[in-house]
Amino acid sequence: MTGFIGLLSACTKNPDTITPQTTASTSENTTVDSWILSNMRDVYYWNTKIPASPDTTLAPDVFFDSILNKYNATTNPTGDRFSWIENDANTLTAELSGQTLTTGMEYNLYLRTSGGTGVIAQVLYVLPGSPAQKAGLKRGDIISKVNGQLLSTTNYADLLYGGATAYTFGLASASGTTLVDTDKTISVTATTFQENPVFLDSVYTIGSKKIGYLVYNQFVPGANGSTANEYDAQVDAVFSKFKAQGVNEMVLDLRYNPGGYTSSSANLASLIGKGVSSSKLYFREEWNAGITPYLQKEYGSSFFITNFLDKSQNIGNNLSRVFVLTTDQTASASELIINGLRPYMTVTTIGTTTYGKNVGSITITDDSGKIKWGMQPIVFKSYNSLGQSDYSTGFTPNTAVEESLTLLPLGDTKEALLNEALYEISGSSVAGGRRATTPGNSLVTLGSSLQRKAGGHSMIRQLRNLTF
Repeated sequence: MTGFIGLLSACTKNPDTITPQTTASTSENTTVDSWILSNMRDVYYWNTKIPASPDTTLAPDVFFDSILNKYNATTNPTGDRFSWIENDANTLTAELSGQTLTTGMEYNLYLRTSGGTGVIAQVLYVLPGSPAQKAGLKRGDIISKVNGQLLSTTNYADLLYGGATAYTFGLASASGTTLVDTDKTISVTATTFQENPVFLDSVYTIGSKKIGYLVYNQFVPGANGSTANEYDAQVDAVFSKFKAQGVNEMVLDLRYNPGGYTSSSANLASLIGKGVSSSKLYFREEWNAGITPYLQKEYGSSFFITNFLDKSQNIGNNLSRVFVLTTDQTASASELIINGLRPYMTVTTIGTTTYGKNVGSITITDDSGKIKWGMQPIVFKSYNSLGQSDYSTGFTPNTAVEESLTLLPLGDTKEALLNEALYEISGSSVAGGRRATTPGNSLVTLGSSLQRKAGGHSMIRQLRNLTF
């Protein structure tokens, strides 16, 4: 096998983001497809499902798709929803570290009316210092037009994802469930931007409760190309502050976190977990039956094991529980936090059902540089210390709360999910009443920009000097 980039991941990306190589010759396709097939037969979690004689004259992206053990909700509910391929491996590695060509905002897409064709984009968050933030866009803004055209089911993909870099967004306002287009427009030009996943932290004091709150939007140890792990260090600093202030309750906001590096997931879990240490198992991996004996022989049983870390900033001794805020974009390495901490403390989830991602993949590239493609096939399934991996359909929230069409700033104590967590911690109404009095969003969802992030719905494990 050739060329591991040095990470394990489980990512999903819409097929329309991959450009088929229709101009490539049959021989070029065969070269790339043979490379794909050789690697897949070695490491693919469902390698016994690969067809015996696939057509290696197909364009690489089409070929890759043709050999997958495809998911079907009825006939193959445990099949593959996540493996994907990218025609530029260098771009892929940058995106996995949070560096992308972006306006700097994430949003959900909804139908304006049930049964209609109109579409809106509701801004979920805006990155500090990004073009969107500098232009004045903010959480809760509703976009109904792009470059003068009303968004609809037939044009929203082209207008939002068609490769443009200059956008003029037309805004709408909401009054209850009624949407009204306004004359307000905001122009933004996308740029290559590095996202810092440590979005917001606060400490709230309610009676004897000192409540730590962290909004964390991707498990990334450091910026693209950095070896300093500066984002992990920033998380450590947040928990050092929490510890110094005597935090005794914790609210972890992963509602927009689609996953990332398992090393950063282990780091965060090690700061929260009660009674955890480097001798305690965080999660273990199950690879396919063919390659497991080889990995066992070459690297030992520790290859499959990730333990907690010994962290001086750990606040677990002051906690009996942790509250995790979730949506259907809470995935993979985020779900690993929930599953991995449950054997050690009470984990209460608030929000909506998580994505359901208990498997991981490896990013594979060609060491020779002759093949420019990078692929991410699923190669392992994850289990916690109790042997549990039963969340392929997501974690159902302990308390169901939907975000409304009118979004308050993250960190605002009246904001829906946070307000419910504060209510459950304090046992009384906080900042204007509990979330149950606020209506949810009744609009039909069409998806989210978060689904299109490379590394979205991901579990990325760093590897060093691993060859096959």
